[in-house]
Order: sequence, then structure tokens, then C-alpha cells
Amino acid sequence: MKLKDKVALVTGGARGIGAAIVNRYVAEGAKVAVADVSFAQAKETAALHGDKAFAVEVDVTKMASIESAVAAVEARWGGIDILVNGAGVFDLAPIVEVTEASWDKVFAVNAKGMFFTLQAVARRMIARGKGGKIINLSSQAGRRGEALVSVYCASKAAVISLTQSAGLDLIKHHINVNGISPGVADTPMWDHVDSLFAKYEHRPLGEKKRLVGEAVPFGRMGLPEDHVGAAVFLASSDSDYVVAQTLNVDGGNWMS
Repeated sequence: MKLKDKVALVTGGARGIGAAIVNRYVAEGAKVAVADVSFAQAKETAALHGDKAFAVEVDVTKMASIESAVAAVEARWGGIDILVNGAGVFDLAPIVEVTEASWDKVFAVNAKGMFFTLQAVARRMIARGKGGKIINLSSQAGRRGEALVSVYCASKAAVISLTQSAGLDLIKHHINVNGISPGVADTPMWDHVDSLFAKYEHRPLGEKKRLVGEAVPFGRMGLPEDHVGAAVFLASSDSDYVVAQTLNVDGGNWMS
């Protein structure tokens, strides 16, 4: 088991890619805090693993909530070895219709929330003196702009950039910061994404999802479980010499 006796905190861990990472981390020997703003769903995911997981309510847009969640994990298990920043939200609109509220919400979760959760955990990792692994979930949208997806693309580009900066700064403390960039993934979020594309591109529901899946070189959309191998690699000692990188896990959609 690659993560035996490690303690992991996974934000956005209640469902989708986050939940798949939780499940695999437990299978690899870790104890996992399932952190999510959807506390009821987080408890359902954690309950699958007995005393190897527990649910933590967190709103990453609020500093006090981040601090409370991190403190709860420390109080229960003594420290955090692995952080997965998986919390994220999505919105889209043409440039001339983007609202300040949409901008603020997307950046508050995807960029600000990611960064200050990383900061809160990194401070404790430094104080503990045992190093650690931090993994930020970006997106192929962070690699390129898209006409209708400007704010989300920008927020995920920020994740890639912040991963580079944090990785370079924290490696002197033996904290490896890296990222994962999924492509189009068949998660509950994509039902919301599909509905927005249907609205702005005047498509029937389900058509955009079908088309983007067919366009993936691998031949289909990604599944949550397709991302867990990279998440285990970046959390384990196998990646000790990997610093400030964001791995594309997207079926060949983007090459960089």
C-alpha cells in the first residue's frame, strides 16, 4: 500500500473525482478527511470506510471554515501528510454577459479557496517538520481559453500558476506541490455544464456532453476513477522528485 499510515485531507471529497480519490486513498492505507460544503454527502462518502475516514464541513471561501476544518483533522489524527484541493465550481457565459457575482463566486472557490487551504495546511506541515504532499485539481480549461468559459478557464489557469509558485517555495520544506489537470470528466458537475452549454449554444440537453466525449482521443469522457492513479502517485514517495508540475489526465485532449 503506497499511502500506509498517511493522513489525507480531500476538499470537494463528497462526490465526483474527489470521492474517487478518497476511496482509493483509503484502499492504499491512508486515513482520509472528506471535506466538503455538502456535509451530508461528505458523511455518506466517509461512512463507506468506517474509522478510516470522517467528514468535515468546509466552505473554502471562508478563512475561518478552512482553519476549523484543518484543525479538526489535526485534533483527530495528529497532522496532515497529504492535501488534495478538489473543491471547485463552474459557470459560463459570453464575455459581455459575465457578471461580477459569477466572477467572484468562481474565483472565490477555485483560486482563492484553493490557495488559502494550501496555505493553512502548508503552515502546519512546516511546523510539524515532516514534509508533505499537496495536490491541486486544475482542468484542461486552465491550459487554454474558451469563448464561453472565460472565468472558469482563468480560475483554473490560476491554479496551475499557483501550483508552480507554491511548489518552488515549499520544496525547501520537503513539501511537494503538484497538480492534476482533468479533461472532460463524467461527474455530477458535467450535468450542470451541459445545461449551460445547451442554453448558450442552443443545443438539446445531453448533446454537448456526447460531442465532447466523442472528441476525446481516448474515445470517451474521463471517469472519476481515471484520475486516482495520478492522485496516488503525487501523494506517494514515488513522486518525491516531482515539483511544481500539473499532470494532464485527459485521454489525450491536451499536450503540454
